[in-house]
Amino acid sequence: MNKKLLLAVFVVAILIIGLIGTNIIKKCAPLSGKTGNAASLFDLLMQAKNLEVKGDLLGAKTAYNKLISEFSNSGDVMNWQKKAEDINIKLLFSSAITPNSLLYEIKPGDTLAKIAREFKTTAELIRKSNNLANDMIVPGRKIKVWNAPFNILIDKSQNILILKSGEEIIKTYIVATGKNNSTPTGNFKIVDKIPNPPWFKPGAPGPIPAGNPENILGSRWLALDLPSYGIHGTTDPQSLGKQVTQGCVRMSNADVEELYIIVPKGTEVTIVD
Repeated sequence: MNKKLLLAVFVVAILIIGLIGTNIIKKCAPLSGKTGNAASLFDLLMQAKNLEVKGDLLGAKTAYNKLISEFSNSGDVMNWQKKAEDINIKLLFSSAITPNSLLYEIKPGDTLAKIAREFKTTAELIRKSNNLANDMIVPGRKIKVWNAPFNILIDKSQNILILKSGEEIIKTYIVATGKNNSTPTGNFKIVDKIPNPPWFKPGAPGPIPAGNPENILGSRWLALDLPSYGIHGTTDPQSLGKQVTQGCVRMSNADVEELYIIVPKGTEVTIVD
């Protein structure tokens, strides 16, 4: 083999090695999101999971939100959103102090109802987040109190209810809305909250009590400032995700019981098509 042929073979070999090396670098390079952040999706996901296992819920939430922001085209975005929302509820119901809560020292003459009114929250949420067995409180004790307003957005086209604090999504719930587009749109407020509500069925001789299979309201009723309309539970969970009600917003009993704990009277509710 002459020298020119050997040189040509050598050059081709160098080019092939270079191309292979470039492909390897591309495959091994960390994934980047829309912001150009070079953090690896895998590393960030492992970080989120490890923080959650260690009990650092705020850190885990931050990591999941970063995944959602930087890898918004991933097919796992909905899973990450669900994880972040689950952590939101865990934080809300725990004694951990978060940006939207504070440590309050109980004063003589305080009651849970009085504290809840002062900070526009619910006595149920104060009990839940401080692991209180009842309404008895002791002056001098410090308790966690949520002090940021909640608001609710209901999207009829998707049959979802979004619980928000400011612009932050706390949790998304699947609901049923009115058939023939009968759920009204607009801005409303929650004006009453009733546990285990009776149902005044049209044409019935009297109210149908809670627990009766014919009572379609389920375990909770959150009345809107539009007569006869509200958010309630259900005896028919298979109907969720559909437009089947007489106009009210229907949730699973577990979900409406959770929402009942969180939102006080006066909470703003926006319903859109």
